[in-house]
Amino acid sequence: MELIAPLLSLMAFPDIDPVIFALGPLQIRWYGLAYVTGILLGWRYARRLVDNARLWPASGPRMTALDLDDFLVWATVGIVVGGRIGYVLFYDLAAVSANPARIFEIWNGGMSFHGGLLGTLVAMIMFARKRGIPLFNLFDVVCAVVPVGLLFGRLANYINSELWGKLTDVPWAVVFPTGGPFPGHPTQLYEAGLEGIVLLAALAWLIYRHQAFKRPGLVSGAFISGYAVSRIIVEFFREPDVQIGYLAGDWLTMGMVLSLPMLAVGLWAISTARSRANAGA
Repeated sequence: MELIAPLLSLMAFPDIDPVIFALGPLQIRWYGLAYVTGILLGWRYARRLVDNARLWPASGPRMTALDLDDFLVWATVGIVVGGRIGYVLFYDLAAVSANPARIFEIWNGGMSFHGGLLGTLVAMIMFARKRGIPLFNLFDVVCAVVPVGLLFGRLANYINSELWGKLTDVPWAVVFPTGGPFPGHPTQLYEAGLEGIVLLAALAWLIYRHQAFKRPGLVSGAFISGYAVSRIIVEFFREPDVQIGYLAGDWLTMGMVLSLPMLAVGLWAISTARSRANAGA
């Protein structure tokens, strides 16, 4: 504490109001704007991917730009509903059991990425069956653009002063209004960099340089395993959710536990992508 106390006068959380503006009881928040922006920019990028015929196998069915436009609504519902239910089940079940109305308070605890992923997965399966689209075709396009949403979502977490990191004296430490009087790791920015910028660039490299869409499941697997590794790394620097704490010792968190199955699924999808391509999946 004595070593980092002098930093308190140097480190300050950016004075950004989580509420952009209010119209009576209606509040427009950065968190909500981040979700909308991420979804819309991801949709625009996805359209470019779908419209680029050189990225896809020469034969066989694949999704169209119209399919993608229609799926936008399904994806939005899957993200929001799955993300909120996931947060309640994984992180806030006791509080919601005591006050069921809390499940609708998305500003009070927020969303779970793992829940949003499951919600989107359900939406993709239902939509692909309804339209007759190859399932991994849709998986790969959606996973290619998810880092866009993650980038904006983590920046919104930073503005909201939530999901902050452990106590530290690194030069870039930040004193968060909700994190006590001492500076901590800005883990929201770590995640924005790893899950957003780095993962987006890595997937684009696979798609444009290595024709990854021609091996169904390769992009999906790379995204899922890449996210899992990024999340596990950042969890070592992040404070665990106060209502759960550490699951074992002083290092194992719920985020790590939920990411391990993702890593296994991602590695399986990568290892089986070539066989799906040979089978014309």
